[in-house]
Amino acid sequence: MRFTTKTEYGVICLAHMAKKAWPDSITVKEIAEHEGFSTAFTEKILQGLRRAGIVVSQQGNKGGWMLTRPPEDINLKEIVEALEGSTFEVFCAPKRRKNIVCKHFSLCKLKPIWYQTQKTLDNFYEKITLEMIAENIMGSAPDPVIGAGGKT
Repeated sequence: MRFTTKTEYGVICLAHMAKKAWPDSITVKEIAEHEGFSTAFTEKILQGLRRAGIVVSQQGNKGGWMLTRPPEDINLKEIVEALEGSTFEVFCAPKRRKNIVCKHFSLCKLKPIWYQTQKTLDNFYEKITLEMIAENIMGSAPDPVIGAGGKT
């Protein structure tokens, strides 16, 4: 499992947006300058998040980008899926399997492990909200480990 820079930056952009009062908007330029990202890359990331229904853009004087829902209603799983396609790529999955040659597919004992890995990640990421991420990344949260229950 490896996430691209696009996903890392996407989560950071969304966390930045989540720190604003919902549903206030923010410009690409503001996000890019604050985070030190290129404007073009930030725009590309936000367009992917728009296709997934996580953000919308508005034109005009008070235009910019905004979350479609409050940060507590957006979870990490949907963010990762919007930018990567899935949280964990199971190569045994039918849509992936057609592009690879696996000579032991019917006898493979690892398939259940890969499917369980994806299910575990999906369940974990569904519990992490954008609000939690924003507080941990951009806030002054005392415990930087999400889901640690106060223990490090």
